Amino acid sequence: MRDPNPCHVVGVLDDGMASLSATAGALIRSADVVIGGERTLALFADYIKPGAIRHDLTGALTRVPDWVRDARERLQRCVVLATGDPLCHGIAPYLAQHLCIDALDIHPNLSTLQLACARIGLAWQDARIVSAHGRDAGEWARGSQPSHGLYPLAQALRTHDRLLVLTSPANSPDRIARLLLAEGLGDDFLMAVAERLMQPEERVLPQLEPSDAANQQFADLNVVLLWRRLPAPRPVRFGLADAAYHQRQPEKGLITKQEVRAVSLARLQLRADSVVWDIGAGSGSVGLEAARLCPQGHVYAIEKNEGDVAIARRNHEAFGVSNYSLFFGKAPEGLAAWPAPDAVFVGGSGGELATLIGQVMQRLRPDGRLVMNFVTLENLAAATAALQALASDGVAWDVLQIQAARSKPILHMHRMVAENPVWIVCAWKETAPVAASEASDE
Repeated sequence: MRDPNPCHVVGVLDDGMASLSATAGALIRSADVVIGGERTLALFADYIKPGAIRHDLTGALTRVPDWVRDARERLQRCVVLATGDPLCHGIAPYLAQHLCIDALDIHPNLSTLQLACARIGLAWQDARIVSAHGRDAGEWARGSQPSHGLYPLAQALRTHDRLLVLTSPANSPDRIARLLLAEGLGDDFLMAVAERLMQPEERVLPQLEPSDAANQQFADLNVVLLWRRLPAPRPVRFGLADAAYHQRQPEKGLITKQEVRAVSLARLQLRADSVVWDIGAGSGSVGLEAARLCPQGHVYAIEKNEGDVAIARRNHEAFGVSNYSLFFGKAPEGLAAWPAPDAVFVGGSGGELATLIGQVMQRLRPDGRLVMNFVTLENLAAATAALQALASDGVAWDVLQIQAARSKPILHMHRMVAENPVWIVCAWKETAPVAASEASDE
């Protein structure tokens, strides 16, 4: 049965009553309680009836459900003023979560994103909508972590050709343009900025170069449209040749070879949203391929050699991923600040192997995997001893040896040249077996 006194969530635009239906306008005029942002309440001040209670939700979003409950308990007619379509990155889903959908009657308006697309004639049915309305985390830098307010946009740029961006005063169009430049995408995208839509001062900048927009100032009320002018790359995700990476010169080193890398990544049991640690990153080959395999996850890498950090950063720049953060340091220092991992790769231990293994197994998420590569018997022995000591904690492990051989020309023929053998150690936490009495329905 329909609720006889729902809270009406009304989508409004900056032209006030002009773009509202007669029904929506009547709801605002007759409301006993009106909830909205400071600017929106001022916009409709002349239409709110005398004596009506007004609640400013600016900075007080968590109080809105209680305001609505109180109004409904008092049998007062309640209206929440939302911008555009309340269900498109608006307040309606939040209210539905904290109240119930039956308590709401939603009256959508045009989204400002729809209006912006209409202004420049950009089809939006296949565009990705991204909100950059989060907290101000400062300028974007390559390798920024998921906590950054522009992180969802940086990720979406890698997989979508058209993006519609809801901005904020801090995460402004010029900052978004600088993100594009920092990620090496300045030549790949064009952008448009629509300011103060449905106001007398409306302005639409339909075709901007990111390099130009990066140095401009824009009105606080705006939305950004981005679209590709160059086809998106289709990179190899897995099993890249060793030559695809920058490596230490003149003697190449600290790269996990292609065959070992492929098996190690397979044993990590990666998922699209995995959080991955790459300890002893070297040239970054394992972590960067993991970043491509986990487009919805993130890779945290650490390397103690300053020269190799510089090489890994060059590889990161060339790889075209935004879900990879590289740190200069010696593990296990700094790992406590990283989120719990689904997969951990250890390519170098720096002499702290037993301590490192203990910390990793303690932090590893359920069904997670620790994979380590060793080329010396001493490190192999130290690792297996550390894992064996954790057996009482439910830690299981195995060892795989790989020794590949690659063909090399000799005169008009070819011979096989052996690579160094590598031990791949994999560890995980065993799931406790279900007791027979729990497994039976009888």
